Amino acid sequence: MPEEKIIVLMGSPRDLHFAAKIKDFLEKEKFQINCIYNVASAHRTPEKLLNDLKEYEKSGDSIVYITVAGLSDALSGVVAGYTRHPVVACPPDSEKHGGAKVFSSTAMPKGIPVAYVAKPENAALVAVRIFAISNSDLRKSLDKFKQKMAKNVYKGAEEVKKLVQKKDVNRLTV
Repeated sequence: MPEEKIIVLMGSPRDLHFAAKIKDFLEKEKFQINCIYNVASAHRTPEKLLNDLKEYEKSGDSIVYITVAGLSDALSGVVAGYTRHPVVACPPDSEKHGGAKVFSSTAMPKGIPVAYVAKPENAALVAVRIFAISNSDLRKSLDKFKQKMAKNVYKGAEEVKKLVQKKDVNRLTV
C-alpha cells in the first residue's frame, strides 16, 4: 500500500537546522506523515539528485517534496522538472534575500510548478493539506489543528479585552 511521505531535500547539511522544523511541527501537531531528509545539490551533485529522485518515484508512494536550498535554489526547479508530485520551495534564506529569493525559487518555465512557502511549519502544513484531500484521518487532524488555532485566537481576544479594561496592556502574554 502506498505511503504518504514528505521528502525534504536540502542543498546542504547546513540547511538541517532550518529544515528540522518541518518534522518538529508534524510531531508537535500529531500529523501522522513520514518525513524523510536527504541532501542533494542540483549544482554540485546533479547525478545523485536524479538517482535519489528515481528511487523515490519508483516507490509508488504519495509524495510531497519540500526543497530547502539557498542561493539560486536550482534544487526546486530540477525536482519539479523531474517529478509528477508537488514541490514546495522553502528556502532557509528567505528573510535575508526577500523578493530575489521568491524569484529564484519560483520563476520556472511553463509546466514546471513550484510553490513557495517561507516558513518550514507552513510548508509542512501545505503537505498535510495536500494529503488530507484523500486521507480522512489527516482531515480530522487538520480540523483539530484549526480548532486549536481558533481557540487560541478567542482566548487571546478575551485576555486583551480584560487587560484593556484594567488598563494593564503591558501584561499581555498571548
